[in-house]
Amino acid sequence: MQHREPIFNVPSVVLGLLGVFIAVHVGRQILPIEDNTWLLLAMAFIPARYAGMAPNLPGGEFASVTSVVTHMFVHADVVHLAINSAWLLAFGSVLSARMGAARFLSFALFGGMAGALLFCLMHPGLVAPVIGASGAIAAMMGGVLRFLFVAIDRKQGYLLRAAPNDIPRMSLSTALTDRRILSAAAIFVGINVLAIYGFGSMGSAGAIAWEAHLGGFFFGLLAFALFDTAAQNTSPSSTKVE
Repeated sequence: MQHREPIFNVPSVVLGLLGVFIAVHVGRQILPIEDNTWLLLAMAFIPARYAGMAPNLPGGEFASVTSVVTHMFVHADVVHLAINSAWLLAFGSVLSARMGAARFLSFALFGGMAGALLFCLMHPGLVAPVIGASGAIAAMMGGVLRFLFVAIDRKQGYLLRAAPNDIPRMSLSTALTDRRILSAAAIFVGINVLAIYGFGSMGSAGAIAWEAHLGGFFFGLLAFALFDTAAQNTSPSSTKVE
């Protein structure tokens, strides 16, 4: 009897992250408005914390340490949560199946932290909260590019769902010269740069922290091999692997 793969096969670590996202959002909604706002700001990444203002902000000095991670678990509204959840399902499922739960979580957290760091470097002292998992998810996008086109070249796109760890990753030197990856990166940068002009202004409600997106994306693209342990195919191929 032929075994049939389930249409939806979401790794438990991804379902766990989605559960935490939803639980945090629902929990905030049942709080009084003042408490909801305090919790959001205490969990948010705020560059001003690192410019001497931490004692005057919700969460105090403690949040200076925790918010670099906790900001990924709080979202502005249902739409923000739904968008990030959908992308997490798409990219996170592939990466967690390839890396394993522990390495996937580390990769996602470091990707989100890289996004927050770039935001802070570009806006030192800014009193504006950055929230959401977009930086981490952008890192996942960058990471997937390191093996997506290898699967396409080999006509093995089905492995992205069935066995993503069987797809060799592209070497960094090859990735940085591959026109498809460069085009994808350019499009990603372009979309985020448009946020400066067409999707909100920095510091206003609902503004897009495009810097965090770019920081996460390039972390994922450049640092992917540090977290990837998938077996590599050493047979001759038109695509260079490492």
